[in-house]
Amino acid sequence: MHLSDFDYHLPPGMIAQHPLAKRDQSRLMVIDRHRQSIEHRHFYEIGRYLDPGDTLVLNNSRVIPARLNGIIEGSGRRAEVLLLRRLGDGKWEALARPGRRLMPGSQVRVPGIMPGTKGELTVSIIGTGEGGMRSVSLDGNIQPYGYGSMPLPPYIHARLDDDERYQTVYSNPEGSAAAPTAGLHFTPALLDDLKSRGVNTAFVTLHVGLDTFQPVRADDPARHRIHTEYGLVSQGTADLVNDTHSRDKRVVAVGTTTVRLIEAASQEGRAGPFEGQVGLFILPGYRFQVIDAMVTNFHLPKSTLLMMVSAFAGREFMLDCYGVAMKEGYRFFSFGDAMLIV
Repeated sequence: MHLSDFDYHLPPGMIAQHPLAKRDQSRLMVIDRHRQSIEHRHFYEIGRYLDPGDTLVLNNSRVIPARLNGIIEGSGRRAEVLLLRRLGDGKWEALARPGRRLMPGSQVRVPGIMPGTKGELTVSIIGTGEGGMRSVSLDGNIQPYGYGSMPLPPYIHARLDDDERYQTVYSNPEGSAAAPTAGLHFTPALLDDLKSRGVNTAFVTLHVGLDTFQPVRADDPARHRIHTEYGLVSQGTADLVNDTHSRDKRVVAVGTTTVRLIEAASQEGRAGPFEGQVGLFILPGYRFQVIDAMVTNFHLPKSTLLMMVSAFAGREFMLDCYGVAMKEGYRFFSFGDAMLIV
């Protein structure tokens, strides 16, 4: 297995720069991995493919305004600090650039960007790590609100007019540095409709962190180091997942973050409660424990997320599906269209 096995060419114009006006109007590619068939639908039609008693599991983590732009004290140069994970006592794990200028002892002054925000936020670099990682401290144990902006992925160049469009409608609690984007397609009305059809919903929390931004560089993907992220699965959610299987119904994970967390919390085909750091890296050859179907977006070439869906549906078939999506004009990545893999 080589990194190039998960590569494909995507014309830049197919990368969605804006969310659709209505969340559930996005297109939905329905993929049957057993029959190796494809249907083209819209997301509001997802209920056609879910049965009474099936359980949707959704990641309810909310994105924080984690991108801080300011000036390096003493040099006047601009800098960006992307908060990734709260360490406690005003300390965070972060990515910082330009990294060569942001070493321990450096400080970045960040002006307020929201009306009513007073003064500046001081970000102090207190430690370094691998891959450009930094440990930082925010003065006075201040949260980034009023100073930070929404951490949109680097391939989105357009301005986001409404920050809530980079949040799921069920998001809570806060802690992610990127949205669990498969859930962006759901509306309250669609969730109510699925409930009326007898489809269960359950929530887990996985705070999305570094691996959303970290490319795979090793030629052998198995040598890639995946960073851990905080996850929580309640006893109630674990019980519902296991009860769903006991009634021969399906567990449908919404998003790759949900897949990683639920699978990490499962052994021998049963889910359990979980709280802690999740470091599961799913590659082709992995045996899935409890996930029967998956809702996901279209992922970047050579990404850990494309590797995961390839493990679920087969690498060659998944790349064929991506080829069909390009021919059919699907929109790719965070604000793009979705697929349902059954």
